[in-house]
Amino acid sequence: MLRIGIIGTGAIADAHIRGWRAFPDDARIVAVADVVPGRAAAKAADAGLGDVSIYEDTDAMLREERLDIVSVVTPPSAHAGVTIAALDAGVHVLVEKPMAPSLEQCDAMLAAQRRSGKVLSVVAQNRFRDDTATLKAVLDSGLIGSVSHVRVDSAWWRGVPYYDLAWRGTWEQEGGGCTLNHAIHHVDLLLWLMGRPSEVTAMLTNAQHDNSAVEDLSVAVLRYERALAQLTSSVVHHGEEQTIVVQGAEASVSQPWSVHADVTQPNGMPAEGGDPARTARIESFAATRAPLAHTGHDGQIDDVIRAVLDGRPPLIDGEQGRAAVELVTAIYEAGIERAHVRLPLTAEDPYYRSAALIERAPRFRAESALDPSLA
Repeated sequence: MLRIGIIGTGAIADAHIRGWRAFPDDARIVAVADVVPGRAAAKAADAGLGDVSIYEDTDAMLREERLDIVSVVTPPSAHAGVTIAALDAGVHVLVEKPMAPSLEQCDAMLAAQRRSGKVLSVVAQNRFRDDTATLKAVLDSGLIGSVSHVRVDSAWWRGVPYYDLAWRGTWEQEGGGCTLNHAIHHVDLLLWLMGRPSEVTAMLTNAQHDNSAVEDLSVAVLRYERALAQLTSSVVHHGEEQTIVVQGAEASVSQPWSVHADVTQPNGMPAEGGDPARTARIESFAATRAPLAHTGHDGQIDDVIRAVLDGRPPLIDGEQGRAAVELVTAIYEAGIERAHVRLPLTAEDPYYRSAALIERAPRFRAESALDPSLA
């Protein structure tokens, strides 16, 4: 039986608690920690975790408890420190997205994973969805031909009070805005589907949140060898209509699910009715894909359990978590410097470390708008 610790008790901790409890034959939550007095005890009580140890000191929990795996669900600025401490204590780690606010911190986490030999997995629960798994399978099948264009709308909506928490809406503590903290899901999916682009350009703005120093909207264009992708990251989109549309040489597929396959007339215009045979092949391929046994956080937690028990790497490791942060960093650099940014980013790039982002990023509202009592 794997012994699980939960570090951090914000809203996303509930998904981790449910996920670990979904596998009672393999895992048991034995400890909960939060640096804010009373929060860990309150979360344990709300979740019905009667027989767990409560800590306000993460180091004490790692020192005193015999833990196998911890879920790190602190604010992003604390991910690196807590993850490194856990790995160095010989504990496997599942850390929430984003992996860390900077590539420098990501690399420090990866170094800790290598010297510990323990599992480090970064949450990307949207890979464990049947609709995105179907999209990935269709792309890998080659049925749509070579990819020409990908459009990703990471469309969310958050009201102004969302940024009243003192750590939110700050470059220093949240590490960025919607591009890092909301679109990271879609950034990971785009990398999963298409791999790393060679070049990025972008624009950033704050359209609707006067109490936030960070962007609430960004639009990026990514260059691949023969394809382009566009990524919209937003917390100003009413209806939160999130889409991924992939245009191939032979057909397009998208989530929410749809398939289109055009063929040409002699004059180059699309023929009425398109290519029903190819559409049917794609639909049949998608329909025969076996559904996932577990989805969302449950699916990723199941994979982490199997990785630990079987002594194998997780499906989503620290390198993949770093790749998502790298692309977000490139988007910020491109938007702030009004530049075209080449990938990969190296340690010589000024944005490799948080200091450059904090120093150069625009402040979209006055720092005094924050209310420290809401931390």
